[in-house]
Amino acid sequence: MAALHITDIEAAINWWRERSPSPDGVTACAEVRALAEVYALMVYHHEPLCDEASMPARAREAWLAWYASTPDAPCIAICSTSQGDAVCKGCGRSDEEVRLWPAFTPGEKRAVWRRITQEATAWRFNRYAERARTASGVDHPQAGAPRDAA
Repeated sequence: MAALHITDIEAAINWWRERSPSPDGVTACAEVRALAEVYALMVYHHEPLCDEASMPARAREAWLAWYASTPDAPCIAICSTSQGDAVCKGCGRSDEEVRLWPAFTPGEKRAVWRRITQEATAWRFNRYAERARTASGVDHPQAGAPRDAA
C-alpha cells in the first residue's frame, strides 16, 4: 500500500471540522481526533508520509470518508497516452498509471494526484484550468460586481 502525505491528513481534518464543527469551540468530533493523532505523530517525528495500511482503523475510516469526497481520476478526457505518449498531456499520468488506475488503492491514487499537482505541467493544471476560470468570469475585473440599474 502507498503512503499518505501529511497534507492529505490535514485536508481530511479540515473537511471533518467543516462537516462536523465543534459544538463548544473546544471539543472535536471523533473523526478529527482520530486523524489528529496521526497528524501529531507525523509532525512530532518529522515524517511527511504515513503508511496507509498501518493507520489506526478510526483514522483510516475518517480519511477514506474525506477521500470519497474528492475527484477519483484526474482525467480531462484528452488522453494522449492512447496516441503513444509516455505521459498524458491532459492529466499528467504515465501510461502505466492510466492503465492501472482502477486497481490502485486510495493512497496510491492520492500519491499520483500529489505528484501531478506539484508538477502542474498537464493541461488540467494550465490551459484548461485557465479557460475554466475565464469562462466563469473569475478573471474578469467586474466579476461579481452589482450591475447598474438601467
